[in-house]
Amino acid sequence: MTRWLSFWVGWRFYRARQSNRFISFISFASTAGIALGVAVLITVLSAMNGFEKELEQRLLGVVPHGELTGVNEPIYNWQRIAADAQQISGIRATAPFVRLQGLIQKPGGFQGLTVVGVDPAIEPKVSNIARFMDKQSWQALDQQSNNIILGRGLAKSLGLKVGDSLSLYTPNLTAKQGNGSRIGAAKSHRFVLAGIFELGGELDMTTAYISLSYGAKILGLGEGVSGVRISVDNVFDAPRLIRDLGYSQQQYMYLSDWTRTQGHLYQDIQLVRTIMYLVLALVIAVACFNIVSTLVMAVRDKQSEIAILLTMGMTKVTVMGIFIVQGALNGLLGCAIGGGLGVFIAANLSQTAKGIEKLFGVQLLSADVYFIDFLPSQLQWSDVSLVLGLAFIMSLFATLYPAWKASRTMPASALSGR
Repeated sequence: MTRWLSFWVGWRFYRARQSNRFISFISFASTAGIALGVAVLITVLSAMNGFEKELEQRLLGVVPHGELTGVNEPIYNWQRIAADAQQISGIRATAPFVRLQGLIQKPGGFQGLTVVGVDPAIEPKVSNIARFMDKQSWQALDQQSNNIILGRGLAKSLGLKVGDSLSLYTPNLTAKQGNGSRIGAAKSHRFVLAGIFELGGELDMTTAYISLSYGAKILGLGEGVSGVRISVDNVFDAPRLIRDLGYSQQQYMYLSDWTRTQGHLYQDIQLVRTIMYLVLALVIAVACFNIVSTLVMAVRDKQSEIAILLTMGMTKVTVMGIFIVQGALNGLLGCAIGGGLGVFIAANLSQTAKGIEKLFGVQLLSADVYFIDFLPSQLQWSDVSLVLGLAFIMSLFATLYPAWKASRTMPASALSGR
């Protein structure tokens, strides 16, 4: 019984706090503050996890994890690079590509466009771009046609639909002056819009796909390709793996990985995660300070009861335990309410955001700006445990000073009213 005396008395004091309405209000404020901070922190971390997941599965599923590109000359034996890649643990697959830069005319001027030539039979090994268009569009990239696939954002801005024709202007790299330097004349290439992919973000406006052989024909590469696209098992190992593969080649090549082209998005997500974590942790800390106020007033309100318990032989450690329990119950209740609310909101965040967009007629995330047009969420129980643990530990720390102050009560002074 003595072992659980602090818990029993602390529970009785916690329930009896309703006798002082002001103390009850401060106690309610502290519990509500902790619950709100915990709920918002769980929701924000889940949203950041969702952005990371979409970045990896959507954007990095289309953008190559790494590329090896020939320097000043094409790559004529990409199969040898593919064979070398199979010998490196962590590299999943390889695929050849050609790339050309050009301009496409639109109302009001020209739009820069990166055209990537791919083999529709091999490309799915390193990219899931085919998932963002219908099957017929992807199959239209056969080896003999001048079909092209544009992003929905670009096709909309150009006013094009499937079956329409368009012209791409590229530098005439084959024309030379007498001294051997290249002429900057433009050459026009006619394409037929065979399909539209919808990914969102910058890629929708700046990237198009054609067949590998047709792209090589435009660039005059013959049997060569511009480079090799590479996918890896762990995207964070891409810089090391691409470097290992590139250094093993005899031909000079440019080495590139996703951290150079899309790494800023991941860094931005991590920065926002860190800032929000610190800010909301401080919100929880402020709420925990209310526990200090609650317990300090509770100690003053219970001076006579504390004095009686001390005169009856209760130890100072047990008295401290009473008020630690009382404050911990506030923190525990706040964590329970906030945790449940945060898990519920995080699990339904995407649907809630869609409902808000439909109700108010607004677009929270625009596909023209971000790489997704919806609010993602991925609840991780490790984040929930971390947040609840942090909030509860902070609430326990908040009880120490008032509990120590209660243990220093002098029975004679308290009972005499001085």
